Amino acid sequence: MRPFFQYGLPQYGVEPFDPFYANEIHQKRSGPFFNYKLVLRNVTEAGWTDSQVTNFRSEFPKNQIKVTQIFPDKRLNGYYEIDGTFLGQKVKNSGAWDLKLFDYSQTLTVSRKPQKDLDGEYMRRPPIKVKCNIQTCKKLELHIGNLAGGRTIVENMLDWIINTAWQPGFVIMAPLINDLVGTAFSDIFNKDFQYFPFESIFHE
Repeated sequence: MRPFFQYGLPQYGVEPFDPFYANEIHQKRSGPFFNYKLVLRNVTEAGWTDSQVTNFRSEFPKNQIKVTQIFPDKRLNGYYEIDGTFLGQKVKNSGAWDLKLFDYSQTLTVSRKPQKDLDGEYMRRPPIKVKCNIQTCKKLELHIGNLAGGRTIVENMLDWIINTAWQPGFVIMAPLINDLVGTAFSDIFNKDFQYFPFESIFHE
């Protein structure tokens, strides 16, 4: 079914999502050493067509499926706006960003919780929720424009540090990527599959 990632299923209202596009993705986080609001705009992600599904599990009583995929080459890019505090330093920045993930594996958990209407009957189309959990990543390349407010020497040094010593930082980045992918695909799956005629295609 991988070709459908690229071409979609127009007869069922499913748009292509390789590459997929998201207008805006928002994230807000706080901790002992940081507090920030991040907005990613015009986000594009590619690589689904070349992915391999290594595990698929459906749990109909829970209205849930889990899909694990390996991506040889997954690429994301867009523009960012960040406003926050890191280690006591105020940061307010914006610019372009580009992320490449090689031999990358993730598990998506897609669920739709039953909800009751005022009459006590189950709604036909409750919202779809997608959660992402990164499994592995063997190589990462991340480039963030205007990272130091246009100070080229500092930005080149930070870029080198990020891409040379990315593995320790990936522990911090993984939850961010999980949130961003989950948020983006919750929107995409609700748009594409909210009214997908599952009943006419899948039979018990």
